[in-house]
Amino acid sequence: MPYTPSGFFCDRLIRERERRDGEGSLSKPLRFSGQDFTILKQEYIQKKSLFEDDTFPASVESLGYKELGHKSNKVKNIVWKRPKDISDNPQFIVGGASRTDICQGDLGDCWLLAAIASLTLNEKLLYRVVPQDQSFSDNYAGIFHFQFWRYGDWVDVVIDDRIPTFNGQLVFTKSAERNEFWSALLEKAYAKLHGSYEALKGGNTTEAMEDFTGGVTEFYELKEAPKELYKIMNKALERGSLMGCSIDSLVPARFETRTATGLVKGHAYSVTAVEECKPSQHKDSKVRLVRLRNPWGQVEWNGPWSDNSKEWTTIPKAEKEKLQHQNAEDGEFWMSFEDFKKNYTKIEICNLTPDALEDDKIHKWTVSVNEGRWVRGCSAGGCRNYPDTFWTNPQYRLRLLEEDDDPEDNEMACSFVVALMQKNRRKERKMGANLFTIGFAIYEVPKEMHGNKQHMQKEFFLFNSSKARCKSYINLREVTQRFRLSPGEYVIVPSTYEPHQEGEFILRVFSEKRNTSEEIENRIEADHPVPAPASAGEESEEDQQFRTIFQQIAGDVSTWKPEMEISANELKNVLNRVVSKHKEMNTEGFSLESCRSMIALMDMDGTGRLNLQEFRHLWNKIKQWQGIFKHYDSEQTGSVNSYEMRNAVNDAVIRFVSHSGFRLNNQLYDIITMRYANENMNIDFDSFVSCLVRLEGMFRAFQAFDQDGDGTIRLSVLEWLQLTMYA
Repeated sequence: MPYTPSGFFCDRLIRERERRDGEGSLSKPLRFSGQDFTILKQEYIQKKSLFEDDTFPASVESLGYKELGHKSNKVKNIVWKRPKDISDNPQFIVGGASRTDICQGDLGDCWLLAAIASLTLNEKLLYRVVPQDQSFSDNYAGIFHFQFWRYGDWVDVVIDDRIPTFNGQLVFTKSAERNEFWSALLEKAYAKLHGSYEALKGGNTTEAMEDFTGGVTEFYELKEAPKELYKIMNKALERGSLMGCSIDSLVPARFETRTATGLVKGHAYSVTAVEECKPSQHKDSKVRLVRLRNPWGQVEWNGPWSDNSKEWTTIPKAEKEKLQHQNAEDGEFWMSFEDFKKNYTKIEICNLTPDALEDDKIHKWTVSVNEGRWVRGCSAGGCRNYPDTFWTNPQYRLRLLEEDDDPEDNEMACSFVVALMQKNRRKERKMGANLFTIGFAIYEVPKEMHGNKQHMQKEFFLFNSSKARCKSYINLREVTQRFRLSPGEYVIVPSTYEPHQEGEFILRVFSEKRNTSEEIENRIEADHPVPAPASAGEESEEDQQFRTIFQQIAGDVSTWKPEMEISANELKNVLNRVVSKHKEMNTEGFSLESCRSMIALMDMDGTGRLNLQEFRHLWNKIKQWQGIFKHYDSEQTGSVNSYEMRNAVNDAVIRFVSHSGFRLNNQLYDIITMRYANENMNIDFDSFVSCLVRLEGMFRAFQAFDQDGDGTIRLSVLEWLQLTMYA
């Protein structure tokens, strides 16, 4: 889906300003949909009425768009009810929030519920997401709120307490306690965050784990798991990490199908404990156990160490109590670690910080966060398989400044974790969006280039191999990998696998020691000759042609008169007649809109027309810009590929537009591509000139307002409108 400058870029500027003001932190979360929980609650308490959320209404729109949309039979009998209309004594939390409070309903969001179950194991984390001071009695106004980590920011999501029901029963998540509603309301808030309940269907447990913690997730394929995996899992739980696991199903039609052992393929489970016990028949050894939970609240493992298995008769009663063994069909069960490795495919560990679980020391990691986006035709270059466009992807300079305190094998190296996360794909599902296949590569920066912020060009990637890269490109929300490299400077290049795929992302870098990472702006130095304008006093054959054509349109120019100026339409005729005589320009001519912009730039007396002198000055500019355009139009097609447009515009800005050292940033290049490229992602000479004319006009206007030269201006609404309309 294409982005519009007036929407996406304004939102991004507002977000950056909010962050500068400290918003988006745990203590000052952003208000999702602009709703302030405290103000709204007081308002409805005073009105003595119950809150109804018009941003996530009790209607089909909030349920879904396809299987739960208007045309679905599933939604016909759904009634939205408040807990007070479902239970005589509704409670937010009964006896403390626990993993048994989560039972899956008729929505395929087991991945979310597995993460919630893991969340209940850490009260500090749980009550950060689920604020405790909420109830159905004290100052009840039908309004609740929850907090989630969202692409680098904490957001506070406000909801009303109307929940979908069928025949008086909750349709989606419910608690084992019929009068407890915190888990159902948490699911509703998460659905609002993503646009609908249906948007939560199908996913990866790591998504919710990270949205609950702001942590970073690492995967282990159990068939390739390290030999110390049990120790890693034990330390992860001790440190409050969240864990989930699943069994891959190679056949999509067999997702969530039960096996003979009671386990379910293509289904998410929570890992809630790892323990050791010593059965009587094992005199000198202990058995390692893993406790798991099925979010269905039923359907359990029926093998060794399951609820009714004979293995439990071999350990003392005190040991059973320590392990909290219960013989109940509640979805929770134990199994041996060996059976766990045999039956499950992968395990996901969401670390609150990516502390090295492999060693016994607790480290403090530093983190840097960068937001970016891939824009079709500008910065969506695809993976290394596409060398003509790979270099155009966003680039981030990573500086590893200090080696680890205790490096292995006396090696001077820096440990760090790179996490690339694509944004908003789940929310945009209803518009046909799916997860992109994403990944990243890391390149070492040559020493002679240390310290500069130059965007690496195509030649660099053609002749240099990556120093490190993610294990594979994959269609997950986030791709994460741990590395150890020598101190120095590196470039991280995140990309989609295929080029021309447009989307937003967030790149996080965690390191044990001090590091910095920042986006590199696309800057190059001009390195080719540009035609020089004719010297003062000279009149070339070309000038004589202009004078003749100008005179035919404006009249005798030997004596100047106000009427001897040309309008935009006349300028178009003049330029196109001259261009037709210069086949080397390889252009079909200029549009009326371009000519209007040229007059706005060159008209020094405010008449809205050009005299001969202004016209000649304009032509010299066009020739200079044409020299740059020809350099990048290497195949002489009359157009420049939008990926090369970045360098062409940058070159022109350096030479002819900005004389103050100012450079465009990547966001401006994105806007330029979206505005001036055609459907084939090419820019013709007319569009190229229009772009440069507008840029120079904006530069001039800004400098006129920036009288003290500090790089900032203050404008009224009318001044701003005049500036943008005229430039």
